Amino acid sequence: MSNSAADWTEGCVQVYTGDGKGKTTAALGLALRAAGAGLKVFIGQFCKGRRASEHIALERFADLITVHQYGDLRFITGEPTDEDFARARAGLEDARQALTSGGYRVVILDEIHLTTHFGLLSVRDVLELLAQRPRHVELVLTGRRADPEVMAAADLVTEMLELKHPYQEGLQARRGIEE
Repeated sequence: MSNSAADWTEGCVQVYTGDGKGKTTAALGLALRAAGAGLKVFIGQFCKGRRASEHIALERFADLITVHQYGDLRFITGEPTDEDFARARAGLEDARQALTSGGYRVVILDEIHLTTHFGLLSVRDVLELLAQRPRHVELVLTGRRADPEVMAAADLVTEMLELKHPYQEGLQARRGIEE
């Protein structure tokens, strides 16, 4: 398959949100499915700067999947730094370019909802990005605390709900499963 508009005519906006595990995992599964169909994928990871096991796997699909990170090695827990703001803005510009370039059929903006929660980007920034999406591009937005306006503008919204998690019993993140 190719990236031509003849392969499919209509993309959707998908939102994966909620406090449960699986938002990034679902988006990566979609990226893998798209690559398997020969579609080019752009993944922009906001608020993430650590290399994880998925990056090693995705390198095997470097001809179809492009990954960029716009975060630090640490989690934002207090006031964001000037660097946090700069990384988020750079990510937004790269996302806009990927979305409108014609080079990608799937664009995934991992943890973009956290950028609006922390005020790194405005909800208006994200809504403007959605408005710029060409009809044939699938756009996936992940992260906790998705804004209601963004969810209303989406075609599909999935909320991950945590009912039970091994972290509650002290199990730390495991390489290849959570990181």
